[in-house]
Amino acid sequence: MSNSRVAVLVAMALVIAAAVWFKMPMGSNTGPGTTPVQTAPAASPPPATPAPPASTAAPVTPENPATPPAAQAPVPPPASAAETPAAPAPAAPPASPNVQTADPFGEEQTLTAKKVLILKGSATWDNAFETLVGSLKTLSGFLDKQGIKPAGSSLIVYTSTDDAGFTYQAEIPVDQEPKNLARGMTIGTSPEGPTLKFVHRGSYDNMDNTYEAITNHLDEKKQEAKDTFIEEYVTDPLTTTEDKLVINVFVPLK
Repeated sequence: MSNSRVAVLVAMALVIAAAVWFKMPMGSNTGPGTTPVQTAPAASPPPATPAPPASTAAPVTPENPATPPAAQAPVPPPASAAETPAAPAPAAPPASPNVQTADPFGEEQTLTAKKVLILKGSATWDNAFETLVGSLKTLSGFLDKQGIKPAGSSLIVYTSTDDAGFTYQAEIPVDQEPKNLARGMTIGTSPEGPTLKFVHRGSYDNMDNTYEAITNHLDEKKQEAKDTFIEEYVTDPLTTTEDKLVINVFVPLK
């Protein structure tokens, strides 16, 4: 190819290149085969971290972490509840002197002799209680006139018994001898020695049940009793209703 032809081709190429150059938008390649240096856009500052919504905002740490927030402080109880003292437990009522958990039955007891004012008598079983109370009333009235107080509970000592009735001694303990004893009265001593003690509660008419239980107890224990027995009236038969009587029964042993 001749030099003139080459020059024409080069010129055409330059014209075409110039035309392409002017038609290309800014920032496009400046020419074939070369990558134009692009001016880097100015670095935009990073967007500010958006503040979290109020509902998720982190709690502000108080300056003194040892002190809990006021909202967490325990609520004190009402003043009335704090100031009201606990009610004391109610005191147990005193036990009734007549109430016992278990009465002695066949308990061994040794009697000591006491000075007593004695009135002897006899009675049938049908009028036994009325006769005994009458004798004790006579003794008590005599001591009242003498100004002497009894030194213990009234006693009835049965000296003999049969199917029809019994003989007895009504006795009231005294600390001093009365003067001018009435007819049939004497001063003596109450029974003494080893006995078995039983307790009867209730009317005199039910004494048969108590004595039957005593007889069964003696048979079971193979114990021999003397031909006498003693009733000690813990409650005063002159002032106590018959169904409220408490009587200790002493059975002297051989």
